[in-house]
Amino acid sequence: MEETIKQHIEMTPGVCGGKPRIAGHRIRVQDIVVEYEYWGKCPEEIVYHYPTITLADVHAALAYYYDNIEEIRQYIRDAEMLEAELRAKNPSVLHQKLRSGGKSKNAAVD
Repeated sequence: MEETIKQHIEMTPGVCGGKPRIAGHRIRVQDIVVEYEYWGKCPEEIVYHYPTITLADVHAALAYYYDNIEEIRQYIRDAEMLEAELRAKNPSVLHQKLRSGGKSKNAAVD
């Protein structure tokens, strides 16, 4: 079984941060896990959304995840923290407008 997973999962320094990914693709194991666990997609739906990978790739990614749960969950937590940090530093113009009731900072006062 481990040999089968190795056919589908690879880690290459400098590609996707060296994180485990589908062999020959830039789709990380953590991306598959998020689709499966967070968004509730079945493996067939994941393949539908990533048509360049196979059902065997998805199952290998999930098998790798279950063999390395803490590692992959940490990658996901790190990505969530980075996203929150970036959002805080670079707030969306749309969100700013919604919070201010749609008024621009430069709008003239009537």
